[in-house]
Parts: sequence; structure tokens; C-alpha cells
Amino acid sequence: MHRCVLFLGVIVVAVQPIMAGDEIGFRADSGKLVISAGDQEIATYVYQDEKIPRPYFAHVKALDGRQVTRNHPPIKGKDRDDHATMHPGIWLAFGDLNGSDFWRNRANVVHKSFIEKPAANGSSGKFVEQKEYLSNRGLRICSERFHCQFHVKDNGYLLLWDSTFTSDREFYFGDQEEMGLGMRVTSPVAELSGGQLTDSKARRGASKIWSNAADWCDYSGVVGDRRLGMTLLCHPKNFRPSWFHARNYGFVAANAFGRKAMGKGGTSRITVKPGESLRLRYGIWIYSTAASESLPAKSAYDSYVKISK
Repeated sequence: MHRCVLFLGVIVVAVQPIMAGDEIGFRADSGKLVISAGDQEIATYVYQDEKIPRPYFAHVKALDGRQVTRNHPPIKGKDRDDHATMHPGIWLAFGDLNGSDFWRNRANVVHKSFIEKPAANGSSGKFVEQKEYLSNRGLRICSERFHCQFHVKDNGYLLLWDSTFTSDREFYFGDQEEMGLGMRVTSPVAELSGGQLTDSKARRGASKIWSNAADWCDYSGVVGDRRLGMTLLCHPKNFRPSWFHARNYGFVAANAFGRKAMGKGGTSRITVKPGESLRLRYGIWIYSTAASESLPAKSAYDSYVKISK
């Protein structure tokens, strides 16, 4: 970030140094990566789990250490315990991919390798993962190349999600509500607890946002003197706009496939032929700001589009 300082009629441009707390780091553990910013762990990417047969992010925190995703597993007395293994934090899943259900954990997404090993460069970091989707009968459907990036900015950070799907056989994405990139916010931020859902069309509340398309959808709430939240950002070059599946108990997903399920037209069936690919790009802005500050979603979306070109 640059600051312009006016002194005796001369404009001096000074580059703000990267603070120690801004530096991204990765630590490998058994079946997972722990991501940190400075000394603060901010997320865990779990790619091998006996109970959840698909990779996901859990224990996602803002830069100040405040948790922004629901506890995983849910803690009795603190969290609703619904969808405990389906809503672990932040995830990509599909209720109908070639007839198999990966959303409800009835089919497996297998981590094959890190094509590019986790690497950090100051306030940013990335990894590239290869996954395979196996049907509920154990047959290979397709591969996913997942390019993940982190960028620390101001009071938060961007998580860039870029997935490309290919196969040597034809496969398809079906039409359900439960499709796409989902996230489950920390319980105090859920709408039922006083939190708020807002989208880029100025709609507020789960009931008004559900089934509607928008550039972004923010889920946040005031906890103490801080506003905690996550903003789900849709890339403008995705194959079509995403409809938002929003719920007042703390869940929201961006779904580009469920046209009929969302009441927006006839049944959708997106077919990918051999030699073709389907690319999905999203961003998530994860933040903690002063409660008095305005919602940062619009500026986060603009930053995301600029970075992800």
C-alpha cells in the first residue's frame, strides 16, 4: 500500500513496510497445512480426513486471532451442531457431479499431490494442489487443479480460490441447491445471533439474498468492539453468475449450477467434454475491523478483481 504525504508543496511517496504480522507462512502437518500470518495461525487446510472425504479449510481466523468460521467440530453449548461434517469452515463441493454426491460426503475427493508446494513471499503465499473426484462406486470422474493464494491487506486478507476441472471422459455438473463454494461463519456472527448478511445489490438478510445472484455476499457481525466477517466474492469471468444459497444460521454458498433449484429457470446441466475444462474462481475476504467502520466488502471485491486478473 502507498501513502502520499504533502510536505512544503512536494509529494513524497513512501512505501509502507510489511510488518512482521503480515508475513504468510505454511507449516506441514499430518494430512493438513497450517497457514499463519506472522505468529498468528489463521487457517488450517485439511486435505486428508477420516470423517470428511473432501478437502476443506477449518479454524479460519482474522489477523487479530478472532475466529471467523464455526468451531470444527461444533462445541456443545456454543454452536448449533447441524451439518457438522458438511460445514467444516470453507469448502468447495457438489451435490451432483456426474450423479455422485460430494456435498453430503457420499463420494470421495482424493488429494493426489501438491503440484506446487506451499511457498510464501512476504505478505502473500500460495500452493497448487491436484485432486481426483471418485464416484460413489469409486470410479474416477474428473481431476481438479486447485490454485490457492493468500494476500494480506490492511485489516484482513484475501483467500483466492481458483479451480479447473478436466477429464479424459465426459462428465457433468448437475442442478442442486448444494453446489459450489460454501462457508460457515462463527456462531456469534450468524444472523440468528444478531449478525447480518448483505450482498452487492444492497439486499439484507438470508431470506432476501437466497437464490439471487450478486458480485459478492458478506456475512458479518459485531462481537465486542469488532466487526468480524467473511465476504464471498464471485469472479466476473466465471462461466455464469452465481446464485447465493444463504441461511440465517450462519451458512452461505455461491452456486453457479443450481438454476432450477434456485427458481431461476430450467434444469441446468453443465457438460465438460474430453479436452475441455471448466474453471471456477472465487475469493473470500476475511477480516476484523472496528465496529464503527463501514462494511469493507466493495473495496475487497475491487481488490480481488484486480489481483485475480
